[in-house]
Amino acid sequence: MGKILVIEDDPVILEGIVDNLEQEGYSVITAMDGKTGLNMALDSSLDCIILDVMLPKMNGLEICRELRERNVKRPILMLTVRSDEVDKVLGLEIGADDYLTKPFSIHELIARIHALLRRVKRQQTVRSLDTYSFGDVHIDFRKYRVKRGSRIYRLKARECEVLKYIIERKEEVVNRSDILRDVWNYKFALSSRSIDNYIVRLRKMIEKDPARPIHILNVRGVGYKFID
Repeated sequence: MGKILVIEDDPVILEGIVDNLEQEGYSVITAMDGKTGLNMALDSSLDCIILDVMLPKMNGLEICRELRERNVKRPILMLTVRSDEVDKVLGLEIGADDYLTKPFSIHELIARIHALLRRVKRQQTVRSLDTYSFGDVHIDFRKYRVKRGSRIYRLKARECEVLKYIIERKEEVVNRSDILRDVWNYKFALSSRSIDNYIVRLRKMIEKDPARPIHILNVRGVGYKFID
């Protein structure tokens, strides 16, 4: 069914996750500290990463950030004992695909993993843009790059996904909750404000005057619309 890396330092929780995933038919490898986990997470044969936030040697947020900076695109499901909204938003903003707070039901964990892997499979089968140009802006989604005039900007993985999502729906009103569901696979409104932060950064790249945007427009109380 797939290969999953579990990075968790609690041996009881780790054993429970591994046993249940193997019963579901997954191949599972494990790490109990952050540095070891980061090295193992670079394995290109992985299908998904389950990542605890509180780890020795290197915490889960640092690992997630490092993986996304290295352009590792495999889905990451983060685990934590924290329930603070700020931590959840931070985890999602640096590139986590989903977030589960301890204690959690193993059935919910497995359901979340199934959903993440279904989303990846769906994205792989749907044809999407490789490049897009308008005015003096050229976007290369394969290289994570925006060129506006003579200036070149580097897109982070999640910025690239958000920009592609709204461009593929050109002239449609895109709801913030739709972006969270389809890009992050996340259903809760608590992190909808993080979408606004991404839009601010994207406007700095593609708009001549980010304070007066003409391409990524606000639709008050709903979301955004892209016009080239």
